[in-house]
Amino acid sequence: MMAMVDKPWMNDRYARHRSLPDFGEMGQKALVESTVICIGAGGLGSPALLYLAAAGVGRILIIDDDIVDETNLQRQVIHSNAEIGESKVDSAARRIQKLNPLVECETHQTRFTTENALELLKDVDVLIDGTDNLPTRYLIDDACAIANIPWVHASLFRYEGQITVFNYQDGPRYRDLHPDSPPPGTVLNCEEAGVIGALPGILGSIQAMEAIKILSGIGEPLSGRLMLIDSRTMETRHLTYERSPTRQEVIELNRHNDYAESRCATDGGLPMNAMTATELHEQMQQENPPFVLDVRRAEEEDICSIPGTDLRVRHTDILMHIEEIPSDRVVVVYCRSGIRSMTAIHALAASGRDPAHMYNLTGGIHAWSAEIDPTMPRY
Repeated sequence: MMAMVDKPWMNDRYARHRSLPDFGEMGQKALVESTVICIGAGGLGSPALLYLAAAGVGRILIIDDDIVDETNLQRQVIHSNAEIGESKVDSAARRIQKLNPLVECETHQTRFTTENALELLKDVDVLIDGTDNLPTRYLIDDACAIANIPWVHASLFRYEGQITVFNYQDGPRYRDLHPDSPPPGTVLNCEEAGVIGALPGILGSIQAMEAIKILSGIGEPLSGRLMLIDSRTMETRHLTYERSPTRQEVIELNRHNDYAESRCATDGGLPMNAMTATELHEQMQQENPPFVLDVRRAEEEDICSIPGTDLRVRHTDILMHIEEIPSDRVVVVYCRSGIRSMTAIHALAASGRDPAHMYNLTGGIHAWSAEIDPTMPRY
């Protein structure tokens, strides 16, 4: 029997939600009264949108200027062969209405830009990042900071992916992980890199779950924790990160260099090789130690650094100093928590350096403090 119109959260389709401990009627009511915006109706947006609609999120905004192409169908499961040539937002909205007609869908066949960002974020509770380029992520981060909206980020690289929550209850933001956008040409085009089709399905579903947690108040969102997954082995790990003490607060969308248009890109994926702080410490005692490369900013080096570091170069400037990095030695790259060093490794690999000789220091200098030198300052 259909529930009362004035209590849509009591609809029979949500019965399994209402029977959940710590969720119940109030959790479902929170979903029904919420608004979620999804930037991108592609590989990540497809599963996220479907599960959020099925869960009963009351209002969903879909932002995408693209049309459905046959090459999308390997991973963008919200669309079908019949929608080829149609706008993605219309295709996605129609699928959502078939799945759950109680959801209000609002479509915008446009890009997320400095001109429309803050207007689109009015009355939004959570943002889902279904984008595939870095400039838009910087814009999302700044716009969400101004609008005080948490957002769920995921990105893909071939068989690997990562997911986290930014700006949740004044927590860390995207710029705390990636203070500066990487130089042009240091990230692979998505068509060149490729992606296994089921992987965005996994990550997009997790994005939906994180949004549901935030909206209903259950569980612990992935704020300050970056979840990494390798679909070839199904191994997962978590890297922790914090607010940067040097982060500048955002009051307007004026960092136009960061928002510049670019080709489809990824964050560079996961490192091909990883080394723990303990392993690095042991190898530094050997006859032929690795070359240790610090890719943090100068002010971070002033706080602390790993003894024996051979070179410090900001990760965004890595290719300007490539001749200073030996090609005939093992190179171990570190930053604060192990994120920027990933970007540096992939930039070096894209420039022709052998990735087999490069290692990311797992957990960055924070891991060195925890495993090797507890007196080292943490920041």
